[in-house]
Amino acid sequence: MPDIKIACAAFACLAGVLHAVPAAADTATGNTEAIVVVTDEITLTELTPSFTLTGVPGAVVTTASPVTMRVTTNNFAGYTVTVQPTTPNLLPSIAGSTDVIPASLLEVSGPAQAGTFTALNPGTPVVVDTKASASAPTGDVIANNYRITVPFVRPDTYTGTLNYIATTL
Repeated sequence: MPDIKIACAAFACLAGVLHAVPAAADTATGNTEAIVVVTDEITLTELTPSFTLTGVPGAVVTTASPVTMRVTTNNFAGYTVTVQPTTPNLLPSIAGSTDVIPASLLEVSGPAQAGTFTALNPGTPVVVDTKASASAPTGDVIANNYRITVPFVRPDTYTGTLNYIATTL
């Protein structure tokens, strides 16, 4: 019988544990640091795809509508926009024609020119706008006008590419 008393005593002990108040849940805490790195960004979008200047030799012709673009940057030092021809000449569309129009005859007037015109140069970018602060959150719209004194060349359509570059300061 002593074995039964021990078992009952063990059962009583177990019953006491079962009726005891449960222990509080354990917790542990820790911290992490959120780090957001904002990088410099600049975009040049919505650039007018082409413009046409039409006239006879000797005529001074200006764009009917300005060439526009949108520059967006979060750089608080600001930005500069430049333009330059990619080749020295505007080339004819008629096969075999040797006439060309020097790209330097094209002149641009942007915000940096304040109403005057500056000749383009294939070797040197022309600054058309500079801003010493970030753009508006939706970007800044920039407008440029072009003009040319039409040279004495055969009637044709002469084309060339102008390269715009927006750079943060």
